[in-house]
Amino acid sequence: MEIVSATTASSGWSWAQTTALIVPVIALLGVYVTYTLNQRAARRERRSKTFAEALTAVEEYLEMPYRIRRRPDLPEARRELTDEVSSILARMAFHQAWLQIEASSVAGPYATLVATARAEAGVQMSVAWLQPPITSDSGMNLGTAYSRNRSNAAKTACITAMRRHLR
Repeated sequence: MEIVSATTASSGWSWAQTTALIVPVIALLGVYVTYTLNQRAARRERRSKTFAEALTAVEEYLEMPYRIRRRPDLPEARRELTDEVSSILARMAFHQAWLQIEASSVAGPYATLVATARAEAGVQMSVAWLQPPITSDSGMNLGTAYSRNRSNAAKTACITAMRRHLR
């Protein structure tokens, strides 16, 4: 009887061997799942930040009529403002291209937002350049806000598309 037990034990697969095999597999699976979830969270965070930067570029563009209107009466100020407008337009174009490559479902709503902001703020900038520079502190309060109704509606639609993409 002792011989049979010794033979069976030496030729069979034991629970200890099974455990020794399963535990590392489970540990590796846990590491893989954790890594995958961390990578997904990092990608989502990067996309969220890029979306916010894209929206910021549009917001800066929409603020330009105010900056132009409040400009100092100096040639350097005019040059700086026109350089800034050019820089903002380049950033918006960059974000449009990035979205077409990385988040195509957001590219259309963002392009609509950019086009709407350019149409709305572009006219306002033209009018602001025709106004005389403000020379007093009291003149800094323009009294009325530039309309952003269409841009705000396009921004809402764009943010909705961005949220949907991040899910």
